Amino acid sequence: MALMTGEQYIESIRKMNMEIYQFGKKVENPVDDPILRPSLNSVRMTYDLAQLPEYQDLMTTISPETGERINRFTHIHRSTTDLRNKVKMQRLLGQKTAACFQRCVGMDAFNAEYSTTFEIDKKYGTHYHDNFKKFMLYCQENDLTVDGAMTDPKGDRGLAPHAQADPDLYLHVVEKREDGIVVRGAKAHQTGICNSHEVICMPTIAMGPDDKDYAVSFAVPVDAEGIYMIIGRQSCDTRKLEGSDLDVGNVEFGGVEALVIFDDVFVPNDRIFMNGEFEFAGMLVERFAGYHRQSYGGCKVGVGDVLIGAAAVAADYNGCPKASHIKDKIIEMQHLNETLFCCGIACSAEGQPTESGNYMINLLLANVCKQNVTRFPYEIVRLAEDIAGGLMVTAPSEKDFRDPKLGPVIDKYLRGTNDVTTENRLKILRLIENLCLGTAAVGYRTESMHGAGSPQAQRVMIARQGNLGMKKKLAKAIAHIED
Repeated sequence: MALMTGEQYIESIRKMNMEIYQFGKKVENPVDDPILRPSLNSVRMTYDLAQLPEYQDLMTTISPETGERINRFTHIHRSTTDLRNKVKMQRLLGQKTAACFQRCVGMDAFNAEYSTTFEIDKKYGTHYHDNFKKFMLYCQENDLTVDGAMTDPKGDRGLAPHAQADPDLYLHVVEKREDGIVVRGAKAHQTGICNSHEVICMPTIAMGPDDKDYAVSFAVPVDAEGIYMIIGRQSCDTRKLEGSDLDVGNVEFGGVEALVIFDDVFVPNDRIFMNGEFEFAGMLVERFAGYHRQSYGGCKVGVGDVLIGAAAVAADYNGCPKASHIKDKIIEMQHLNETLFCCGIACSAEGQPTESGNYMINLLLANVCKQNVTRFPYEIVRLAEDIAGGLMVTAPSEKDFRDPKLGPVIDKYLRGTNDVTTENRLKILRLIENLCLGTAAVGYRTESMHGAGSPQAQRVMIARQGNLGMKKKLAKAIAHIED
């Protein structure tokens, strides 16, 4: 089986035995949990669209290894066309879900691991690349969703992993056995891990010789013994428990993050992709971060498309779509959103092959893309809130709206244009609230700041990749300066 249907995906997750906690209790049935289910629906969309002929070229491709059609989320990029199609696919999914669809981290980890394991093997004669290819083929053939786990809790940011007061603040090897290793620690902010079949763990920073035990990368099933997850809170998350479609905003889709604990988890030898080769930790981090920063030029743009559309609908319902300042604000939102897309496409078009044969994006342009993502969605959100008006955050609940006494009063006084129902006006305002302030804001606004690394992390990479010395030479040549 190469391509699962959405329903097959849901049932495959139902069969897993994950240990998940939320609000101080173990979640016995995560698939049907009302808070978690919208995030599962978002991942399902990556399977549903892959079944449709009109999206086949974006959502799927032919595996060079097997000749079979596979989901693009399990693919190794072999050209700049692959890189561009990745970004276009992510925009499409953002448009269809208005949420985080969660498979990007695994896809980006795939491609970073592919080239990095090749280069470790070249230096040390290890078998990590073969291990990874075996794992990759397993995921392709079974159309698995894979989480990419990079971010450690980090503790004292001024100290290296080995120097922390608590050694578990970075994931590390605690036991080496003949048949594998045992690891302990945690990974934070893990998007979609409770909707994944497998998890690839990677180091989170460049490391030195004293950090060898922390320079580890591997893959294990998400329900492996010793792994458990603590679901993160989101603004307005308990609205999903109230049974109100109107108050939720984005009724069907959402995202989810978790703190994931690795409590002495065993990793067999053939699932290890790095084990002590500390000098390659920085390479793996840099490549994964580059791919993931490219990703934001697609997924955030797709969600932005929905938010721009919602703001325009709100302007229609408010009766002011032709006001010059409203039109100008929507133009500005579109300009910012398309600029992000330009960055995603540009770093893809300028990609180059690695030694292993897969394609790497242009790292400088990928970091410029993500740096813009730390800013532009905030302005898009500000403009959307401006257009929507204060009712976005002061509207009564659906229970009040359905109340025999209060409902007619709300309907009378909160109507906008007379040809649009008050209910539809409230629905579009709740969607904007959800995208700007609610649960979806985790996957749009706030994640735009910290996802794929903090703004400073991108600035460090821009400084490193910007080739300032070459630019100085250009200026001196023009000015006829000879040193």
